[in-house]
Amino acid sequence: MKHWLIMVFIALLTATAMTACIDDVAYDHYEHTPLSGWEKNDTLFFYTHPIAKPGRYHAYIGLRTTVEFPFTSVNLLVEQRTIPGNKKKTHTLKCKLMEKNGNINGQGVSFFQYEFPLAVLELHQGDSLQFFIRHDMKREILPGIADVGLKLTRK
Repeated sequence: MKHWLIMVFIALLTATAMTACIDDVAYDHYEHTPLSGWEKNDTLFFYTHPIAKPGRYHAYIGLRTTVEFPFTSVNLLVEQRTIPGNKKKTHTLKCKLMEKNGNINGQGVSFFQYEFPLAVLELHQGDSLQFFIRHDMKREILPGIADVGLKLTRK
């Protein structure tokens, strides 16, 4: 009986420690882009539901690429709007996908997953966000980007 109580205590302690380290994910969504090429004027839209818990949120941009992507990095223009108040902010994000020595920074084999920090936001209960993302590369059509995502976590 004593052995069983110790095991239950250890299991509860482990579960508590694991959940304490997990971020509160408020939003996590990806939009697909044509593998044949993401056009420069093809803007991706992300709309969050009103925030339930006020606090500091971290915004991340996620990318999924294939081996068809021809560059070592991609530049993204991200417009952010906070509702109510229609507060606008524009971010230019340079996403480094590969090191100079050819090592890929992402995870995967035929598709590569990346996550890049975008901003830290102070949000109030009821705030919602709109993000508009497009690429800012010299090429009009950018092949090899499969998905672009947005993730918000409460820290």
